[in-house]
Amino acid sequence: MYKKRKDFLVFGAPLIEEPEIKEITDILRSGWIGTGPKAKRFEEMFRRYKLRKYAIALNSCTAALHLSIRAIDIQNGDEVILPSMTFAGTANAVIHAGGRPVFADCRRDTMTIDPEDIRRKITSKTKAIIPVHFAGRPCDMDEILAIAKRYRLKVIEDCAHAIEAEYKGKKIGTLGDLACFSFYVTKNITTCEGGMVITDDSAYSEKIKIRAMQGLAEDAWTRFSDKSHKHYEVVCDGYKCNMTDLQAVIGIHQLPRIDKYWRRRKEIWGRYDEAFRDLPLAMPLPVAPGDRHALHLYTLLLDIDNLKMTRDCFLKEMIKRNIGISVHYIALHLHPYYRNNFGYRPGDFPNAEWISERTVSLPLSPKLAAEDVEDVISAVVDIVGHGKNKNT
Repeated sequence: MYKKRKDFLVFGAPLIEEPEIKEITDILRSGWIGTGPKAKRFEEMFRRYKLRKYAIALNSCTAALHLSIRAIDIQNGDEVILPSMTFAGTANAVIHAGGRPVFADCRRDTMTIDPEDIRRKITSKTKAIIPVHFAGRPCDMDEILAIAKRYRLKVIEDCAHAIEAEYKGKKIGTLGDLACFSFYVTKNITTCEGGMVITDDSAYSEKIKIRAMQGLAEDAWTRFSDKSHKHYEVVCDGYKCNMTDLQAVIGIHQLPRIDKYWRRRKEIWGRYDEAFRDLPLAMPLPVAPGDRHALHLYTLLLDIDNLKMTRDCFLKEMIKRNIGISVHYIALHLHPYYRNNFGYRPGDFPNAEWISERTVSLPLSPKLAAEDVEDVISAVVDIVGHGKNKNT
């Protein structure tokens, strides 16, 4: 007999521990809460973790993508290929940089961008590819990099889901020209809001660093520190995208725990796999040999043809049982803005649409207690078990 939870289980609730809470208090007392030594330290830690020459801490992954696209000098009307199965920020960053997002379909099994469809979408205006390592699973980077080399395209990796991921033993984020990461509240480590760009190209790094601080040649920490006062110079058009020390100090404490958190998510992932094996749904595909899945999202694909409910009915039933749940994603080409402004229509990307109708993401946070995980499982089994073997 199913028993409803007393309290609501928040989807993606982060695990914030005492050391970062204490140091945030110390930062507030220090008087320096903007971009300063903590942000610099977090950049250096992340750079070393990813084994790249440069890391620039920003206020979001969307800002990281936007500034990366500007760094490769996308001009008005230039095309950038990216998957329809992604968050709006990936496409919006292209638009704000003056480019045109060109969607490609994904593979049904991996949910990552299909290299064959990338090839079909290349034109004389194509300048870059943004592969999205969806849910923490690496894209087929050998194929993508081969395409980029043949057509002389830049590659900006969207690693918002994939901090810990590896492709054939290589760290995700070290394969393209630039790579962008997210530390949003639901991500594998968090700074509440925040992002990072990594690259081995000094010119890209300098462009991003300057544009992130309103186009100023000197950042605030350099100008107002006890070393000296320097007048600033505006050297290009810029934005306000910097990460603050208040954010960075959380990341400084979270990053050393990244493998510990990953191992806890792996335990939860395995428990889900075991519990859902005989239900009318598809679980995430096992990771390819030599790859490491970042285990960011545990996505189920409901067998809606053999259930008496749609995916959205399933969502409502989970919420009734006090279980937070999410959808990653409704394909971008189905949203009104992209239909109205870029002419996309239902039917353009059949695999992305098929996933969009069936996908749900379950709670997968190191904060989850064993009882929370069993509550999620009980709710899914109760809902799907009552709905199987019946038509919609």
